[in-house]
Amino acid sequence: MFSSRSSHAQALLMLVLATFFWGLSFPLIKALMVVHQQLLPGSSPWFITAYAVAPRFLLGTVVLLFLLRDTLGTLTRLEIGQGLLMGVTSGAGMLFQNDGLQFTSASISAFLTQFYAIMIPVFVAARLRRWPTRVVWLSCALVLAGVAILGRFDFRSLHLGRGEIETLVSSVFFMMQILLLESKAFAPNRPLPMTLVMFVTQALLFGGMAVATASRTADLLVPWTSPPWLVFTILLTVFCTLGAYTLMNKWQPKITATEAGLIYCVEPVFASLMALFLPGIFSRWAGLDYANELLTWHLLCGGGLITFANVLIQLQASKPGRPARG
Repeated sequence: MFSSRSSHAQALLMLVLATFFWGLSFPLIKALMVVHQQLLPGSSPWFITAYAVAPRFLLGTVVLLFLLRDTLGTLTRLEIGQGLLMGVTSGAGMLFQNDGLQFTSASISAFLTQFYAIMIPVFVAARLRRWPTRVVWLSCALVLAGVAILGRFDFRSLHLGRGEIETLVSSVFFMMQILLLESKAFAPNRPLPMTLVMFVTQALLFGGMAVATASRTADLLVPWTSPPWLVFTILLTVFCTLGAYTLMNKWQPKITATEAGLIYCVEPVFASLMALFLPGIFSRWAGLDYANELLTWHLLCGGGLITFANVLIQLQASKPGRPARG
């Protein structure tokens, strides 16, 4: 029992660290896009988006190929299958989320993206034919309230247009990604080989998108000549790609999908905290026009609600015989 609880606690800490890395990705990607616009003014939004993602998965693939060079021949069909599904669901989620963001506000996007925190316990409840506990529902409600406050969400501006529908679709794909890691069918899989297949899938998906949306073939090479672009891309690769996804793929199967969905909702809290000081550091170093954000009650209150929701769900999970089931 002690070993099981210790492993559960370690998994929670590792997933919080993964969420921290994803929070770091927001100011890094923003800085990377500012650099890209300076290097290639007039680039299409889709090319900028694709080229903020494709290189990090390409470099991540190279690193994993080197680390797994002696075991590539032992890849199983199950690892390849899960890696392909993870790559497609994660990639589709990113595509719909980014396209939807062009037709709705950032606050609405952040709010609707986190709907997987609600959809996961509903899906699991339907699968198990058992209604989620009151603590699970309360935690989900607190998370959505926290995200709404954090993003300064205005319910009066909400309508189901293209942006809102695409963002909800992205949330479904992110939910599928989380549930894939919980599936017992993939329990025998090794995390790193499966992650390699996932990275290859992402690199091909976004690499193909970048080639298709580039104005000229030469535009694919220009960013690689910029030291700031290279540094931001390497940081995204090391921390937000290799670090975050290997932690997620290794440790999430040790907890429930409901717990994982709530933990991942801490991402905007980390992103908001780092946006208080990292933009200024990046701007001074790379000569960018990217200002720090300000500390507001929205961050304190919204972040507090999300944190409290996670504490509640973990308190329930820690009670003997009372797992935090969805």
